[in-house]
Formats: sequence, structure tokens, C-alpha cells
Amino acid sequence: MPNRTVFLVDGFNLYHSLRKTAYELGQSTRWLDLHGLCSSYLYLLGGGATLDAVHYFSALAHHREHRKPGTVRRHQDYIAAIQSTGVTPHLGQFKQKDVRCPACGHQLRRHEEKETDVAIAVKLLELVATNACDTVVIISGDTDLIPAIRTARTLRPGVKVCVAFPAGRANAAFNHVADFCFKIKSHQYVRFQLPDPVIIPGGRTIAKPASW
Repeated sequence: MPNRTVFLVDGFNLYHSLRKTAYELGQSTRWLDLHGLCSSYLYLLGGGATLDAVHYFSALAHHREHRKPGTVRRHQDYIAAIQSTGVTPHLGQFKQKDVRCPACGHQLRRHEEKETDVAIAVKLLELVATNACDTVVIISGDTDLIPAIRTARTLRPGVKVCVAFPAGRANAAFNHVADFCFKIKSHQYVRFQLPDPVIIPGGRTIAKPASW
């Protein structure tokens, strides 16, 4: 029997894992071939598993441009590169939030990524409700997604919902709600890197950022 499999990727949860791994290994990891990485784990999901789609959820950090010029452009280039491999991007946004420091009482201005968790949850429920797949794999360690996983399995008991933890980001709380959990090995990040440069449809060439 076919096992139509869809991966939902929490972009920033994965990004922090990639940065930490790059530091620990002393090797480039951020030019990640998401489609290739996801394909490499199909063998864990049972016979007949096919990769039907990879959805990447993230947001452009415009607020960081004044400190790190080119941040948005580098991210946009990466999104275009993985999109050329068949990955579907979904972009949320950052919102400004003023918080008070509990130690000194001063107001601090921070930016928080919004919409990503909700977007992943909505896509999960959409896939389940429309019978668009047999297995969903969520790449994240964010426990905010647990209610959506629980609801998805209630809506359609036959679907499998698995969680793939980015390297160094496992959370035991998922063991009670997901059908199956596994850890992405850090060496897989190094193994699955996009070519440099990537040539996307239309002939545009995208080079890996020097800092990546």
C-alpha cells in the first residue's frame, strides 16, 4: 500500500539547530537541501513511503537589517533555492513587542515570530481533513504544536503523525501524542547540502552566502 508522506518544517526551530551544529562541527550547514534531507528519512516510515510534499514555514527578519545588512536577501535566496527543488514556502511575520525587564524595570523592544505555529497547525489539519496524505512528519521541537497533533489524530485515526526533532532539540512531551518520534542526526545536515551555486528555473544563479 502507498504511504503518501508530507513533511512540515518549522523553519526557525530548524535554523537554530543548524547554527548550533555548524558551530559544534566547524562545518557549513545552513545551505541545507531540505527536500533531500526529508527523502533520506522515508525508510523509517514504513514500506511504500513516498515524499508527496515538503512545506517550509518561516518569516523574513526585516528588523535585523540595521544590524546585519543582507539578512533578508540571504533568506530570500535560500527560499528560492529550496523552492526550486520542490519545497513549498509559507511565510509569516515578525511583530514588535515591548517587554519590561524584571531586574531593572526598563522597557525592552523585542521582535517575535508570529503565525508560524498556527500555519503549521492549520496545514496539518487541512492535510488530515482532506485525506491528502497517509503520514505527516513535523520537523520541530516546539510543544505548541502538540494540541494540533492530538486533534489531527482524533479527526482521522488512520493517519500517522510523526515528529522529527532537529539535532539537539528533542522533547519527551511529544512521545505521548505522536505516533513516532526520531532525531535528525547532525551529520545529515552536512551530508545534505544544496549545490553551490543553485540554478533555478529561468536560469538565475543563486550562490551560497559566504557566511553560511
